Amino acid sequence: MSDVVELDARRLLCPMPVIRLQDCINQQAPGTRVEITCTDPGTLHDIPTWCRLNGHRVLATTEQQDDYIFLVHKDADAS
Repeated sequence: MSDVVELDARRLLCPMPVIRLQDCINQQAPGTRVEITCTDPGTLHDIPTWCRLNGHRVLATTEQQDDYIFLVHKDADAS
């Protein structure tokens, strides 16, 4: 099982959480999981949509107080 890369995108507004996720995913090997923590409620729509369009999967979405936490699996090279 691969490690989980943690990414903090708190206090960033659209489109920055998705851009940070994209930059992080592009540096990872297929099979890597990225856990991104956001505070922008727009990410509840934006991150799953970005993943679907780019061939990745959201494995889990969790809300903890003001944080939205996504576990994203890199399924393919985003090249």
